[in-house]
Amino acid sequence: MKQLILVRHAKSSWADVSVDDFNRKLNDRGKRDAPEMAEWLHKKIKHIDLFLSSPAKRAKKTCKIFCEVFKEDNENIRFIESLYLASSSEIGEAISEVNDNFSTVALFGHNPGITDFANSLVSNCFIDNMPTCSIFAVKCEVKSWREFIDAKREFLFFNSPRHK
Repeated sequence: MKQLILVRHAKSSWADVSVDDFNRKLNDRGKRDAPEMAEWLHKKIKHIDLFLSSPAKRAKKTCKIFCEVFKEDNENIRFIESLYLASSSEIGEAISEVNDNFSTVALFGHNPGITDFANSLVSNCFIDNMPTCSIFAVKCEVKSWREFIDAKREFLFFNSPRHK
């Protein structure tokens, strides 16, 4: 079985408009929401084998906060260049390249790609927009991540800071 947890990065700061998009940091709300949502997730899922993240500063920091809550080393994080502002298909490609030894994977990314990808995974759940620091999870009875995209997946849960 494979479980995929999608996390949109926490709220980022627009305080300094001279900072380019890639280097925007988390704002105070993002710094508050990320550990709270990570704790919520940790109550549902005790272990994550691999953390995949966009290398953008806001996604990277969100990922590291989740990693800390799960008491995982940063060695379990892979920063993937193609996940920065990735489309749904680019996210799918990144998932298909995951080593099959990993059963539960968390992926940290950006809109609109992460919302589009979440909506492509199951037919019984539609999300207009994954808010910042929201979490969407599915599972699938396959042995390989290459099979994941074409297999039948089961919706597990969705939550956001507004609903926790």
